Amino acid sequence: MVEYKYLTAEQIDFFMTHGYVVIKKALKEEWIVRATQDIWIRLGFDPNDKSTWTTERIHQPWHRKVLAKDVAPNAWGAICELLGGEDKIADYCREWRDSMITNLGTKRWETEDVEPQNLDNWHCDGDFFLHFLDSPEQALLVIPLYSDINPRGGGTYIAEDSISAIARWLRDHPEGVVPGMGPGEAKFDFAARLKECKLFTEMTGERGDVILLHPLMLHSASKNHTRSIRFITNPPVSLKEPFNFNRSDFSEFSLVEQKTLKELGVEKLDFSPTVPRRGITPQRLDTQSRMLAEELKRMKKYAAQHGTEVDSVHKDVPEDKLKESLTPSVVRVARA
Repeated sequence: MVEYKYLTAEQIDFFMTHGYVVIKKALKEEWIVRATQDIWIRLGFDPNDKSTWTTERIHQPWHRKVLAKDVAPNAWGAICELLGGEDKIADYCREWRDSMITNLGTKRWETEDVEPQNLDNWHCDGDFFLHFLDSPEQALLVIPLYSDINPRGGGTYIAEDSISAIARWLRDHPEGVVPGMGPGEAKFDFAARLKECKLFTEMTGERGDVILLHPLMLHSASKNHTRSIRFITNPPVSLKEPFNFNRSDFSEFSLVEQKTLKELGVEKLDFSPTVPRRGITPQRLDTQSRMLAEELKRMKKYAAQHGTEVDSVHKDVPEDKLKESLTPSVVRVARA
């Protein structure tokens, strides 16, 4: 049984009701500064000239990595408690990276609105493995905030009542579901699941907050109507072993397992995949390796002009090797 030192009883109750919990001011300021200090150089945009912001939302490649427990000890402690203890978490996903998801908005959305259910980005995370109800690869959805996010400022939208719909879908498909948007029995048809949802919540917060969400929570990028700068990341958390929904002692279930069972309306469940687990190489790595090459060129040019250092683990990697250098350990393990 886990002894709770980081999560309060109120936070646990909130997670069991809403499927997420916010750890306030959990991210150390010195890491935020390091991770974002050259963000505009990397982007190639002028922070003071919106006409240069030519892309609305950008999934940037990473340059630096740190241990989560060093830069966000309270958030890491809460993650461990949600998942049943630090010993349950895979060693290769204890690092966090500065792979920013930048939402700058567009002029159109300064004056237009959209209902959350009509956003076009609803999904569950995990594009690097075949999904099962008990998949260990994406054990939590984690959103560290590297900037303030106010209402209508591009925060992630969640469907709080989606966990039940997704859990039932995965329970009924032990043959696995391929990640990706679109209809079809073999595809994770997020749009169909979204039709079952009514409760939409915008994830706002302060710079340094870390939001921890159930892994089966449907969520979507939103429109940045205010065009305030929005920086977040989504570090994956994986388990060493699959979730276990069939324990003899209820107290041995992790909080995430308890929430899944609650949404399924059962006390336990004997679930087993009917096909082998397998990893998938994400298509985004091709795009991000090209972006990484461009970012490194900008960073090196700036460093040469200003006599500074390039803060990137990839700075000496040949361009044709950037994709492999960029690939996180969690993806390498999943596809092995």
